[in-house]
Amino acid sequence: EVQLVESGGGLVQNGGSQTLSCSVSGFTFDDYVIGWFRQAPGKERERVVCFSSGDGSTFHADSVRGRFSISRDNAKNTVYLQMNSLKASDTAIYYCAADQRWSGVTSAPDYWGQGTQVTVSS
Repeated sequence: EVQLVESGGGLVQNGGSQTLSCSVSGFTFDDYVIGWFRQAPGKERERVVCFSSGDGSTFHADSVRGRFSISRDNAKNTVYLQMNSLKASDTAIYYCAADQRWSGVTSAPDYWGQGTQVTVSS
């Protein structure tokens, strides 16, 4: 069974940094594409960062490019989202997701975590 569990959310000051973790089980990293998404109140879900370890493909939304990055620790089966220079507009529930296809993770991933709240105080 594929499971993704996010952690690391919380309250952070404007301009600060936060690292989110996504602990995964039930699949091998190399076989899946991992993505981080977010949804702010009253807004549609937004694709933030995606990464395919199979071919190294990456995606960064314009709104986070240069500030957010994705990494992984195979030994811990964990994917991280490093967020720097945070703004109030980054406040949202952040989700990690996985799919076996790049087209899947960029549209409607098969697997989702439960989400973790990030609040940036202005």
